[in-house]
This record gives sequence, C-alpha cells and structure tokens, in this order.
Amino acid sequence: MSKQYDASNGQNNPTFLGDDGKIFVPALELELSEKKSAKDDDNYDPYLHRNVEHPTTNADTLIHLLKGSLGTGILAMPKAFFNAGYLVGSIGTVIIGIICTYCIHLLIKAEYELCKRKKVPSLNYPAVTEAALMEGPSWAKSMAPYIIHVVNTFLLIYQLGTCCVYVVFVSSNIKSISDFYTEEETDVRLVMLIVLIPLILINWVRNLKYLAPFSTIANVITMVSFGIICYYMFREPITFDGREPVGELRHFPLFFGTVLFALEAIGVILPLENEMKTPKAFGGTYGVLNIAMVSIVFLYVGMGFFGYLKFGDDIEGSITLNLPAAEILSQCVKGMLAFAIYITHGLACYVAIDITWTDYLVKRFGSSSKKLFYEYVVRTMLVMVTFLLAVAIPNLELFISLFGALCLSALGLVFPALIQLFTYWKQINGLTKVTMVLKNSIIIIVGLVGLVVGTYTKLLRD
Repeated sequence: MSKQYDASNGQNNPTFLGDDGKIFVPALELELSEKKSAKDDDNYDPYLHRNVEHPTTNADTLIHLLKGSLGTGILAMPKAFFNAGYLVGSIGTVIIGIICTYCIHLLIKAEYELCKRKKVPSLNYPAVTEAALMEGPSWAKSMAPYIIHVVNTFLLIYQLGTCCVYVVFVSSNIKSISDFYTEEETDVRLVMLIVLIPLILINWVRNLKYLAPFSTIANVITMVSFGIICYYMFREPITFDGREPVGELRHFPLFFGTVLFALEAIGVILPLENEMKTPKAFGGTYGVLNIAMVSIVFLYVGMGFFGYLKFGDDIEGSITLNLPAAEILSQCVKGMLAFAIYITHGLACYVAIDITWTDYLVKRFGSSSKKLFYEYVVRTMLVMVTFLLAVAIPNLELFISLFGALCLSALGLVFPALIQLFTYWKQINGLTKVTMVLKNSIIIIVGLVGLVVGTYTKLLRD
C-alpha cells in the first residue's frame, strides 16, 4: 500500500492506495469530514435562504394575522358564551387561546428545525407533517407518504366549511333586512339561490392580485361595522340579571368548537411566516404571533362577554341578527358585513381550489387542450358544494362549531403536537423526552376528544 498526496488545493491530505488500486481514507480523516458536514448542517439557516419577491414587514404580518382571525367567528362568540356561561366562557377562551398559541409555536419551531435538516428555505403545512414523520420511529415513517393527503383533506374540509359559513352568514343577514320590508318572511334558502351566480363568478377570478382590493374594502367595512356593534352593546347599561356564569355541560362542545373556529387561523400561519422580511420576529416572547394572539383573545373575550350580557338567552348564531331590525343603522351593519363577507368568499375558497386543482386534478387534466375549461368546472363545483351544504343545514351556529371541532382540533392541536414529537424523537432522551411525550400526549388527547365529542354533538343536533 503506497501513500498519496492531494495537491489539488495545496494541502497535504494523505490517502492510501491499496494493492487493488482502490483509495482508502484514514479513519481520522473520515471523522473530520463527517464533523465538517455536521457543522455545515448546523450552520444552515433557512431564514437566510428565503428568496421572497415582496417580503412583508412585521406590521404587515400582524395585520394579516388579525385579518385571518377577525371574521364571522368573532360575531359568533356571544352565542359561544351563552353555551358556556360568561365566567366559564371567559376563562375557557383564554385557556384555549393559550393552547392554540403554544401549538402554533410548536409548528413554527418544528418547521425551522426540519428546514435546517433538509436544507430547504421553507415548507408548507403538509410537507412539514411528512418531514416530521420521516424523523420519527419506523411505524411513523411508514405513514409519511399518506399524511400529506390527510392534512390536505382537513385543510380542504375546513376551507369549504368556512365558505359554507360565509354563505349562511350572508344569506341570514340579507334575509333579516328583507323580512323588515316584506309582508311575508323570506326563506333563507331562496336568498342563497339568489346570491349563488355572483358567488360562482367571483370564484372564477384566477389571480389573487385581482382579489386583493376586495379584501382591503372588506377590512375597512368590517372595522366600521364592529364599531357600530359595540355602540349597540354599550348604549344601555350592562346587566348580569338572568345571565348564567356556568352553562350546561352538554353545550360545552358547542363552545369549544366555536372558539377554535374563531381563534385558529392555522392555514395562514406558515405562509405568513414564510413571507416575512424578518421571520425570526414572528416567534419569541414579544413576537408578532404573541402580540396578535393576545389582541385576538382580548377582542374575542370582550365580544363574547358583553354580547352575551347584552342579549342573554335571545342571542343568535351571529350577534348581527340580534341588532334592532327597525333601525336603519343596524340594517346598515347587517348589509355592510354581508357585503364584506360576500366579496371575500373568493379568497376563502382560493385555498380549497388550489388544493383540489393544483395538488391533484391538474396532474390529470393539465396536458389537456381544455385545461382552462376543466379548471373553471372545478371552481364551479366547489362553490356548488358549499352552496348545497348551506342549503341542507342553514344553521350558522352549528356550522361554525362543527368545522371548528372537526378540522381545527386536528389542524390546530393534534398535528402540531405530533409534529414536534416526531421532529425531536431521535434528538432528545431521558427525562426531557418523557416530559415532551407526556405534554404532547395531553394536547393530542384534548384535541381528539374535542374532535370526536364536538363533531358528534353537532351532528346529533343537526
């Protein structure tokens, strides 16, 4: 065996040429090489490799996160407090808010760690779940190829459910206005049929750029409407007479599902963080996420608490339906919010369309000369699905609570806990691992109980 020298880089790196002509590298050199490779992996920072064309500032991200959480859900909070009682509702909303925020932090940290290991700038929710399972035990690895479809299914159901809520909300508020000016009560299903064609046309818009102005208009209208709703809540003294501090236990799943639906904007978390100019500012004690969630929980507790005290047992699935029907100002609020939600239906349905068409059907019809035609068919069919579900069950409260319990228990609680568990499965041991398993198991159990019991309760009431 003869000793050789590598002169390609001017360094004296010994290798050995065996009798069979093969080159051997000493064990010491291999060990140094492996350490260098491991060091390179540790030094890879996904945040420094993200090439975002139009990165968002911290303020932009905060506003987007608030927009994603302040919609029809907050208007249903007084009904949620009716189901739980004003005391349990207040405490429960804070606790659920803390758990949801914690789970989002788990998801963000796991994504960063997995990006470092895979040396990729960013991952979406399904990809994070798949990558986490590949880091776990052998039985979890066998499930990795299928988990993307499971996550996509939950995301799809949630987005379509949100669109159903939009259809019911818009139609119910238009019906409320119509009933005041007509002698006979209008069937809410007839209103749904009237708004169907414009809904289809809105969802034929294929570029998000053209939908953005509608979102801006809707945000302004929503803020003004919330101000008017607050006027109606506080224009007379608040009373605790006849208001229950603790609701009935059988109604608690309705509260749980509604709060989850209202609080969780899990579908937009990773996209928002991935688009930031300074993504490290998203997490942290005083990061964008914590500031947004504290603000959201405060607003939700306030709307639920004072809305329930104001209207008591008469509270409807949306507080707008409790506003005085004979007053022009309240009719304006109903009309404004119905319009705001109506014009943002295309944005809500965009994710469902993207999952259905881009992730699955485009592979089948992408090469066809009628590709554009098939895409419009898919868009139309998805709108029809939300319409038919809304017609079948035109109950706003049950819709909100059902999809909150069914989808957000999984997406907001169960999956983030599983993702963290599998991401660090091989990296930590001993008491630290036991603590992680115990803590995440509790979150998973809470999520699964909420999913099963909540969904069963809603379907039973339907």
